[in-house]
Amino acid sequence: MTTIKNLVIIGVVALMTSCASTAKFPVSSTVPAADITATKKQDKHKNYVIQVTAKNLAEASRLNPPKNNYTVWILAENGATKNIGQLINKNAKKATLKTTTPFNVKEIFITAEEQGNLNYPAGIEISRTTFNK
Repeated sequence: MTTIKNLVIIGVVALMTSCASTAKFPVSSTVPAADITATKKQDKHKNYVIQVTAKNLAEASRLNPPKNNYTVWILAENGATKNIGQLINKNAKKATLKTTTPFNVKEIFITAEEQGNLNYPAGIEISRTTFNK
């Protein structure tokens, strides 16, 4: 009985995680201690839920030159670059961003910026990755 229960639990977990596409960012030369991942999942309205999680990401003010925030950008399927928001530090160890976009994201990257409301990236690129799906 417990074997069947364990198999069902494993199956449910596998189904839940198979719906999302995960991308790991390469090590950044600007913030080498940062461990950054992104997930992309399509919701029932055909929008894409993007979640970026950065562990051990230095404060933007500690960079050289110092910046005010980390901005997350997407490169959509149509080639457009969009600002999807800022990474918000919940504590000294973890920064997160969760947002929804109608664009199918092919590439995602993070920059350190002076302002968070920019239309195009202007600051230091921290890291970039692509989604396979």
